[in-house]
Amino acid sequence: MREVAETGRYCDGHGLYLDVRPSGSRSWVQRIVIRGRRREMGLGGFPLVSLDEARGQAFANRKVARTGGDPLAGRDGVRRARAAPTFAAAAERVWRQMRPAWRNRKYRREWLTGLARYAFPHIGAMRVSEVTSADLVEMLGPVWHARPTTARRLRQRVAAIMDWAVAMEYRPDNPCERIEPVLGRQQHLVEHMRALPHGQVAGAVRAVRASGARRVVKLAFEFMVLTAARSGEVREAPWPEIDPAGGVWTVPAGRMKGKREHRVPLCRRALAILDLARALPKRAHLVFPTARGRPLKDMALSGLLKDLGIAAVPHGFRSSFRDWASEETDHPREVVEAALAHVVRNPVEAAYARSDLFERRRKLMDDWGDYLGRR
Repeated sequence: MREVAETGRYCDGHGLYLDVRPSGSRSWVQRIVIRGRRREMGLGGFPLVSLDEARGQAFANRKVARTGGDPLAGRDGVRRARAAPTFAAAAERVWRQMRPAWRNRKYRREWLTGLARYAFPHIGAMRVSEVTSADLVEMLGPVWHARPTTARRLRQRVAAIMDWAVAMEYRPDNPCERIEPVLGRQQHLVEHMRALPHGQVAGAVRAVRASGARRVVKLAFEFMVLTAARSGEVREAPWPEIDPAGGVWTVPAGRMKGKREHRVPLCRRALAILDLARALPKRAHLVFPTARGRPLKDMALSGLLKDLGIAAVPHGFRSSFRDWASEETDHPREVVEAALAHVVRNPVEAAYARSDLFERRRKLMDDWGDYLGRR
């Protein structure tokens, strides 16, 4: 074999050739038909790969091709893995691809922020094809039991990125599937939103009214409490959704968590708040806008409560409303659930829940407004 020095290709049989280059380098090449298509495969250089080794590999390749397989598939996978983006770059691509489906703006912002804080320092610079389950165990270990909610969210996001990498053929598996037995079971504690007893809600409303906060923030807060609505539904509410003559606020399906239109009956005090909102300077398309005509930030309400020492979060006032309705009134459960725009989970019950019980909910919301006004 060492005597072959002239430039050219020398056939050994069965598609195996020794390719001699003008530079004097020699390498093995196999011509083979794979799934009806003629291909060439490099089998390595001589003398690093001997004649016997080249013949053995060529024979193995022919057997794979003859049964309909592709002996090049493994090599293509290796080349693709080497071209894979870093984990940080892959995370950005997944975020851009998935964010149009996320309704919650805060979640859209925080999805990458959590990865940047906890994951990128450990695996951000690694190719997504090279991240192992051991890397993920090391990354998640410090927060797995100390901050279980954060750890679960982080694992879910990493798993989504790894699923994308598998789909893009940058790697064959998702390493997230093997880490939980190593990290151990978490204590699944139910984390409730901080809420006030319903008897203290009126006092919180008075404290907000008397505070030095911006008038638009105070009005938005009280309107949220009176309607038992979610913070985002109130902060982003535009005037066209309001029908003052009919005393109803109609939130379209696209702005609702349950993706169903929700009509909210407005009590007297809620209508009075809307009158005050119309008198605000720099009126905008929104009911409760900032000075620049944009929606109030989530922190505008939660920060106000924190500054006033009120031990609740904005969402917690929905719980206060629900407790009041259960403990202090005879309104049926289905009316209360409809007022909170909760989706009926039971398929049989949902089949019969065709009415939004609007007139019965109007009486409920009037009673809630009167309750807060009396205390």
